Amino acid sequence: MNYTRILTIAGSDSGGGAGIQADLKTISACGCYGMSVITAVTAQNTQGVTAIHPVPVAVIDAQIRAVLDDIGADGIKIGMLYSKEAVEQVAAALREYNCRSIILDPVMIATSGDPLVQGEVTGAMKDGLFPLIRLLTPNVPEAESFLGSSIGDDLADAARQMAGEFSLSILVKAGHLKGEKLVDVLYDFGPGTLTMFENRRIQTVNTHGTGCTLSSAITSFVAKGSTLPEAVRRAEEYLNRAITAGDRYRTGRGHGPVHHFHEFWQ
Repeated sequence: MNYTRILTIAGSDSGGGAGIQADLKTISACGCYGMSVITAVTAQNTQGVTAIHPVPVAVIDAQIRAVLDDIGADGIKIGMLYSKEAVEQVAAALREYNCRSIILDPVMIATSGDPLVQGEVTGAMKDGLFPLIRLLTPNVPEAESFLGSSIGDDLADAARQMAGEFSLSILVKAGHLKGEKLVDVLYDFGPGTLTMFENRRIQTVNTHGTGCTLSSAITSFVAKGSTLPEAVRRAEEYLNRAITAGDRYRTGRGHGPVHHFHEFWQ
């Protein structure tokens, strides 16, 4: 028997709610085998980020090669890439290995509001990673950063615009918008279809790592054979249940994590 193998390339969250830690929990909960490339070590908890130590790009490259030379990967999720150099190194390695089913969650700002990347990362992602990826999963501020303009509440138009400009599939997440209803918008670039995913806003402070969790779940379901819209639907359902279950717990004094293993224990 073979596992469905998912490689996450992201930063480490010492508080366990986001980053590599959230990715590996999600990948496991979704029935896949998780592997990791750590791009940065953060001193982080539910209240904020107090320090970031970037992993040298040569070590990032060595981690990727160690995994792909031996184990391989059926899907790759990319999260925090702190510097332009890290983006370029990751893009070069994935291009060399001809990797497929790559999901990019362009982590730029933590839930606490702390910046997680340097200023040149956006341009480096456009040039190096966008031609390689299956799906980009920005929230509203990240989408505006890539477009260089405000998108307001019209996420469908923003998704179409980004898909046309960058020639890739886009899932624009609505979590930063106000209102009780949240509608994420997927533009699947291949068939040119638009799909809406409507969710009720869950009133909770435990939202740390939701973006990492969603993108890791999408990667897992795509690698297991789901179409992109089906993978997003299943991932959104998984995340909503994780947020709901996580609201029962108190972890730290700030934004706590979701409950990644809600299907297995309460």
